[in-house]
Amino acid sequence: MGIETIKKLEQTVVKFLNLDGWNLEWTGDGFKHYDACGFTKKGNPCVIEMKFRKKYYEEKMLEKHKYDALMKMDINVVKLYFVNDNKGNYLYWLNALELPEPVDMYCPDTTLWTKKRLLKPVYLLKENQATRINLN
Repeated sequence: MGIETIKKLEQTVVKFLNLDGWNLEWTGDGFKHYDACGFTKKGNPCVIEMKFRKKYYEEKMLEKHKYDALMKMDINVVKLYFVNDNKGNYLYWLNALELPEPVDMYCPDTTLWTKKRLLKPVYLLKENQATRINLN
């Protein structure tokens, strides 16, 4: 998937959530630690980090530095992590999520699809910790 495809997918998720009563704006064209911000359908301020995976993995990977950046934001902001893979869409409500211990995994050094890999601390989130928006 190229960067333009990812941007379109992020914008589509924002549109679908807005159809469900959310009030979100896509912010993925900058260098923020989230791809959308606005309000949940209950009117709470929120931010959403999104990942789109070509392959299915039972555990959903969240880089620790991304989680830490989100959690440094205002305590009243709902922090969300959306993951799409070929089996469904998963929405993690990070504010109240019990995280496992981080593990070190080799990941691309940037999100711009490089072949260079670095050892990074990540959280491996269980599917049952997420709200499943739909299953493919």
